[in-house]
Amino acid sequence: MDSADKIALIREMRPEDSDGIARIYSEITKKPVEADFDKLIHAHATGKDSACFVAELDGKVIGFMISYILTLGFGIDKSGWIATLGVDPRHMGGGVGARLAEESFKFYKAQGITRVYTSVRWDSTDLLSFFMTLNFERSDFINLTKTLG
Repeated sequence: MDSADKIALIREMRPEDSDGIARIYSEITKKPVEADFDKLIHAHATGKDSACFVAELDGKVIGFMISYILTLGFGIDKSGWIATLGVDPRHMGGGVGARLAEESFKFYKAQGITRVYTSVRWDSTDLLSFFMTLNFERSDFINLTKTLG
């Protein structure tokens, strides 16, 4: 039985989920979270246009997805935007991320949103593969960056 089958709950993210999310984020990135991480999680968890969810197993957060409604997005209609997601490495590959994504898709559909976007590093093949399994495809946008300094 995979992790997704055993999940007790996929639910909306709450500010008190910050420690569990920080643990997962640190395990994935191999670095500590920023000092204002709790504030960021609180803002996403309480935002009116947020579609942020966690996966729980035995009362413990094992996955999260932070996404929100994007308006006024350079000529695109109101859309969904997946900012980040993470699954505890011990539960990766078990369908947890897909369940979190499906919950956010339901939220967006209920809001009348028909397009969801995300951004993935070109060399992050595992994440790119994950989104491809959810039927994401290349968009018309090019990501740009500027270093301030």
